[in-house]
Amino acid sequence: MIDEVLRQLPTESTQQAVGYPTLFLLVAVGALVPVVPTGALVSTAAVVTLHQTSPFALLVVFAVASCAAFLGDICLYWLGQRGVRSRNGSKWLEAITRRAAPERLAQAQRKLDEHDTMVLVLSRLVPAGRIPVMLACLLGRMPLKQFARGDVPACLAWAATYQLIGILGGSLFAEPWEGVLAAVVLTLLISGTPALWRRLRARMAG
Repeated sequence: MIDEVLRQLPTESTQQAVGYPTLFLLVAVGALVPVVPTGALVSTAAVVTLHQTSPFALLVVFAVASCAAFLGDICLYWLGQRGVRSRNGSKWLEAITRRAAPERLAQAQRKLDEHDTMVLVLSRLVPAGRIPVMLACLLGRMPLKQFARGDVPACLAWAATYQLIGILGGSLFAEPWEGVLAAVVLTLLISGTPALWRRLRARMAG
């Protein structure tokens, strides 16, 4: 049954024409509204392109994912800056603040003081680490240009990491759908394990 479904899939050129813009849109929206598992999207796209004949498909996925993540980060930071400057704040700043636990925000502020924008790279790679660091940058009144300079290597490292996860998942299995499933499960485990550990530690402490 799976073989029949795969035979009915559109051609490689059609997949690319639809897949690249869709990946860009979903990653950008996921960066702007942090509820979409964008890492899993990049890993899935890497698995699919790994089984394509184009020698540049993986490079295009890397470029699309990193550019979309950067655009989403910059838009979210710009909207957050408007909230910081506004007397009444904004819904974007409130949304960022709700997603940053006080202890994680304090930790992000300390790391930002110690390492400046280099902490942005680590924040992109650590699950749920991006928002506290971004909020710390906003509260520290970091200029948009300075944030953008630090966010470029962060987005490149993030895209490369999750693409590598997809490549590993795709290389382990002969069928693309098996690699996609493995990549999605692995990325969800990576993103969900720290939050689960924090909850368990909080219950044990309580």
